[in-house]
Amino acid sequence: MQVYAEYAIIENFCMDFTLLAAAKAASKNPAKYWRIALASVLGACFAVVYPLIGLGGAVGIIVKLVAGAAMCALAGKYQTVKGYLKFTAVFTAATFLTGGALIAVFSLAGVKYKEGGGYILSSVPIGIPLFAALVLLLIVKRIKQKFVGAKCVAAACKIFVGEKQASCPAFYDSGNKVYCHGAPVSIVPAHIAKKLTEAEGIKTYVDIHTVAGKSKIAVFTAEKIEIDDGKNNVTRHNVMLGISPQHINKIVLHPDLSEVN
Repeated sequence: MQVYAEYAIIENFCMDFTLLAAAKAASKNPAKYWRIALASVLGACFAVVYPLIGLGGAVGIIVKLVAGAAMCALAGKYQTVKGYLKFTAVFTAATFLTGGALIAVFSLAGVKYKEGGGYILSSVPIGIPLFAALVLLLIVKRIKQKFVGAKCVAAACKIFVGEKQASCPAFYDSGNKVYCHGAPVSIVPAHIAKKLTEAEGIKTYVDIHTVAGKSKIAVFTAEKIEIDDGKNNVTRHNVMLGISPQHINKIVLHPDLSEVN
């Protein structure tokens, strides 16, 4: 099977971008997509150059893993080593699972393929349609957020921090996309946070983006929160809470907390 460099670069770029975007979504990494695109370009170039090096066996596998780890370091945005390891683990698992699935499908269908740089190059393009589907999904998601708006569901919330507890009206907000170290962050009023903990003792901060611009908020962990939305009673443990920099009267619950145990 003859493989052209241009085709290999495009195919591997599309596959790398799709897998890195999947790792970003699964690990809830806040990185921008331009970082994923840049990492995908470097990964595609590596995929073309790697076969020329002639490495194989255990050494070749190690080189591929190191290259994948370097791509993840560039593609993601991390505040801790744990966040980087989580992103890399998801990307590596997705890569092996996708490669194994493609080899099985190609073998059963009798499609010719060639391995290159840790990915599969075949007579039937795979990465390109996957990339196109991903781009379409992102466009639809952006349009939905712009025209449909955020969905809010009212709830009552009780927060437990050590021996202290506080109750406050709350609502689930699908527009809340704040994460800290991959964990969802709900926003609480400052007067509620003051009842639970002293802000001066909080050492963790996270960036948030609102219509007013970008800012940092202090974040702390509640041992347990109980949420009642009128239909379901949900209990969550070790929940990240951010202190609102503006005056609010209700807790803005992260949508990830809405699933029933």
